[in-house]
This record gives sequence, C-alpha cells and structure tokens, in this order.
Amino acid sequence: MAMFEIDGGVALKGELIPQGAKNEALQVICATLLTRDCVTIHNIPDILDVRNLIRLIGRLGVEIRQLSPTSWSFQAKELDTDFMQSQEFREISTRLRGSVMLVGPLLARHGEALLPQPGGDKIGRRRLDTHFNGLAALGAKIHFDTVHQHYYAKGERMRGTYILLDEASVTGTANIILAAVLTPGETTVYNAACEPYVQQLCRMLTGMGAKISGIGSNLLIIKGVDSLQGTEHTILPDMIETGSFIGLAALTQSEITIRNVRQDQLGIIPYSFQRLGIQLEFRGDDLFIPAQDHYVIESFMDGSIMTIADAPWPGLTPDLLSVFLVVATQARGSVLIHQKMFESRLFFVDKLIDMGAQIILCDPHRATVIGLDRQHQLKPATLISPDIRAGVALLIAALSAEGTSIIHNIEQIDRGYQAIDQRLNSIGAHIRRIVD
Repeated sequence: MAMFEIDGGVALKGELIPQGAKNEALQVICATLLTRDCVTIHNIPDILDVRNLIRLIGRLGVEIRQLSPTSWSFQAKELDTDFMQSQEFREISTRLRGSVMLVGPLLARHGEALLPQPGGDKIGRRRLDTHFNGLAALGAKIHFDTVHQHYYAKGERMRGTYILLDEASVTGTANIILAAVLTPGETTVYNAACEPYVQQLCRMLTGMGAKISGIGSNLLIIKGVDSLQGTEHTILPDMIETGSFIGLAALTQSEITIRNVRQDQLGIIPYSFQRLGIQLEFRGDDLFIPAQDHYVIESFMDGSIMTIADAPWPGLTPDLLSVFLVVATQARGSVLIHQKMFESRLFFVDKLIDMGAQIILCDPHRATVIGLDRQHQLKPATLISPDIRAGVALLIAALSAEGTSIIHNIEQIDRGYQAIDQRLNSIGAHIRRIVD
C-alpha cells in the first residue's frame, strides 16, 4: 500500500502532456485477440489497469513486445484458453473492470469465454446486462456460476442480428462490436455508445479488415468477415486527464498549458468548464489555462441555479463530474452536480466537507455546491481515494489546501493516471509518494 503526502497551497506553472486514453487503450488491446497477425499500438498509457490487461492477455498466449515507453506490439497466433480456468486469471480479472471486454473477442475467435466477476472502482453497482444481452442476441449462451462467481459464455453458432441496447454503455457497445466483426451475417446495433473511444475502436477494426458503418453515430451496422489482419493504431490523448488538468489549474490558481489535446475530440468538456467561469484559450492544438483569482458560475437564462450533469456522448462524460464538483467549491455562485449513472460516486464529498467545502448531498446522485469564492480556502486533511476519479479530485483539493494532506489508497489513482505525482511535481507541486 502507498500514500501521497501533499504540501498544498502552491500555484503551479508549466506544461503538461495528457497520456493516452485509458478507456480506449483497454478496448483496442482486447481487439488484438481477434487476429493471428501482429498489431502495433502507440500512445499506450503506463497505468495499472493497462499493465494488468497486458499481463492478462500475455498469459493467454499473446506474444507481446514493448517497442518504446508507449508503443507495444501484440500477436495472438495461438491462445491458451485453459488459462481462463486458473487462479491467476481470476485474481487479475477481478481487479480489472476492463477484463469484461475479453469476452467478445474470445467468443468470436474461440467460441467460448470465462469471466470472473470483474472489479474496479467502488462507485456502486455496475451491471453487465447490456454486455450479455447483446452477446446473447448474437446467439451466445451465457451462464453465471453462483458457486465460483464467474460467467461462462459459449458461442459456437452466433449469427448477426438486430440489437437495441437498453443503455448506451461504452464497454457494452465495445464488447458487442468485438464479437460481431467475426460473426457471420449483418449485426445492427442501435442506441450504441458513440464516444471517441468507441469510434477509435471501430477505426482500428476497419483497418484490420472489419466492415463497420455508422461510426460516430448511435446506429452501427457490422458485416461479419471471416478473418482480420494486423494493423497499426495510435490512441487518442486522454480527454479525462485533460479535464482533470483544467480543474487543477482553476482550483490552484495556476497557469498551465496542456499540450496536444486533440481539441476536435474534447466535445462539450471545454464549454462545461467555461460555464463554471474558467477561462480557456486554444493555441493551435494546445490548451492554455491562465491563473484566475476568481471564477463565477453562470446561471441559466431564467436565473435558476446551474446544473452540470453527465450524459451519453456527445454529452458530458461522468468521469469528470468529481473534478467539476471540487472545482465548484471555490467558485463564486452555486451549482447542482447531477451524477446519473453510479449511485456511490458522490459519496466522497464528505471528505471535501471536512476540508471546509459547502456541499449539500441531496441524494446518492445529486450534490449542491455553494462556492466559497476563495473567502475560505479548503483545509488540509487525511483522505482515502475510493476510486480513480474521486481520487484525482481529492488530489486536486489537497494541492489547493495550504498545509499538508495525506491521501491513502493511491493505487486507485495509479489505475488511471500515469506517474501523476512526478508529472505534477515537474510544474511545481510538492507530492511525495510514501510506500508502506
């Protein structure tokens, strides 16, 4: 176990480069199982979840080579499906939510897959029905073993079909795509997620010879092919990390330039921060955030309180609501943060309240933040990171609080943010990693 010791209250200044997108990396690495040929992927982030997935597919028999700090090659000539029965497979899978996306390619290529109940963030129930209902519509037979707590899927006679998803699940959509590209016939997926991660997965698969139309929309049409070939793919910069850095700059009154953000893939994120009064300036493909003494939350046109809520793409990603919430604590004005997807993701606000924030937790999904306008700065505290995104929000809060804070369970942060302490220290932060 490790923790961060943070000396906060210091303004930062400098440049940061966002890592490769975590959510995209997990999807495209799973896609390498679909071909016997070599697949090269660039801009892979060096984070715990990705390392665990690479280790997992390596033990499944994929030949893996690291070509540079961020580039890897994968070749799945032969897969050892017996490894799915091992205790090691169970242990890694239960720590990694993204392991669920192995089911689609394993079904498509080998006709069977086993999945222990996946783990990940402690943010409430995250059902897998969308994944398994879609795979079942393709003809897979899925059984949950209550004794061993794992799912077993068999798909020897899968055929293309029409699928209407009950929710626009990003990983659910990805799993169905990964299965459908090698499934005979035509598969139509309606109410599909269309986040940049899913678009990137589809582009990579078409580069491998898959036939997918409707990329970027919520209606995908996939014509199954007999086999896929190798390809080369580059992962997008992580828009969640870009948003986290925007929030960091605002709360700590720092001047930060975020390099190579792929502005065209950020969607509504910059505008949503501007609604909190945060100044942003695009300089080419770089994003400049000036130091601000104050920022004022907008009201709606009728004068009612601003609401920041998550929604399927092109709406605001739920992964940034924790950051929006902590940034609002020092704004001028009030805002309602509405987290619709996960019932436990806002429970970290009690720690912010202990730090002096004025927040009313209305229910598990909604919190009203009364901004302090820097009249009362947040106080240092001893904190525990409950999940990746709340962990970074608490780190941002600690960096703004004058004095020394401690954050335990930073392994959660490491799951999604690459060497975050070193990178922030390079622009003036004072973060020490202490290993027990």
